[in-house]
Amino acid sequence: MTYHPKSDFLRVMMERGFLADCTDYQSLDDALLAGVVPAYIGYDATAKSLHVGHLMNIMVLRWFQKTGGKPITLMGGGTTKVGDPSFRSDERPLLNAAAIDANINGMQQVFAKYLSYGDGATDAIMLNNAEWLDGLNYLDFLRDIGRHFSVNRMLSFESVKSRLDREQSLSFLEFNYMILQAYDFLELNRRYGCLLQMGGSDQWGNIVNGIDLTRRVLDHEIYGLTTPLLTTSDGRKMGKSANGAVWLNGDMLSPYEFWQFWRNTTDADTGKFLKLFTELSIDECDRLGALEGSEINAAKILLANEVTTLLHGADAAAAAEATAREVFEKGGAGDDLPTATITAAEAAEGVSIVQLFVRAGLAKSGKEAKRLIAEGGARRDDEAVTDPGLVLRDGDFAAPVKLSAGRKRHALIRLDD
Repeated sequence: MTYHPKSDFLRVMMERGFLADCTDYQSLDDALLAGVVPAYIGYDATAKSLHVGHLMNIMVLRWFQKTGGKPITLMGGGTTKVGDPSFRSDERPLLNAAAIDANINGMQQVFAKYLSYGDGATDAIMLNNAEWLDGLNYLDFLRDIGRHFSVNRMLSFESVKSRLDREQSLSFLEFNYMILQAYDFLELNRRYGCLLQMGGSDQWGNIVNGIDLTRRVLDHEIYGLTTPLLTTSDGRKMGKSANGAVWLNGDMLSPYEFWQFWRNTTDADTGKFLKLFTELSIDECDRLGALEGSEINAAKILLANEVTTLLHGADAAAAAEATAREVFEKGGAGDDLPTATITAAEAAEGVSIVQLFVRAGLAKSGKEAKRLIAEGGARRDDEAVTDPGLVLRDGDFAAPVKLSAGRKRHALIRLDD
């Protein structure tokens, strides 16, 4: 179906590539044109920071607010105690209340960079579903809410079916998750007039459950909208780097490393990522994405600067670009590079080059560091490292030691003061 939206929000979603599916395009479009619509996305508190995999939906909330909607960021203080089984092969580790609260505090820092919170009509609000989930009476919940759910239908959802088809255990605890998420939508509609739930396309079944439950209990019409699951042009899941997750909190991943992740975007993904993760015009994104050869590098730098500015500020983006130019163009050691330290005692005793690559985060293990050296990808102060048995001592650390893994990953080793 080709739908031509009248509302600014749906038009932006379609033009920029954010839209996978919608439960009712016409009715949602009409609601968006009629007045301020509250909409939410839920975030379970499974880590102390959100990562790049969450960034597309954070940008959706940002565009929603910019086009006149009221965003709700729902923290899963209650649902995290259960764990979303969607498309997972095993059960999530259960977190205690203190760990969940700590994770929520870490995650909340990011949203204020993208959304404006307050008491105004289109100001964002932040909620925690523990507010209504923690106090539920089990028998009342079963009678009032559970009776609206068909187990046959729940078993047919792809997120559950794929787990069972592989004969992998699905606990009763996890099976309840979709009921709790549906109940979230019902409560948000009842308490805040929320008309729209958004999320990744893997959440389609959970979203539809919430719409159906709200219609049955309150007889209200509400809507769902999903974004595509984002993969890079080579088929990898978005949000992973060679060092693991690309965190959005600066204390878990430096602004330089964040900038470098975007600078390393493949040519084929540059135009798409400009549309999804920056606010440059569609025409400009298309123009930049069509560049070839050395010219595409300028587009990647612009992408890195724009995305980093939104999250960490313009100064951090400029510093990251300056460091990159010093490291790549001038062979310098850029003060903004990720840094690891060693003690004077360690320096006196001597530290192997293999250990240093692991300490710097450029290799996950000694075995990986040795392989990097054997394959010619390891450099120390821009000189190739060929001996995995090399040990650095005292005088070697008089100045910061720059280590490189390949052409794009660098770190400094400094002597602890």
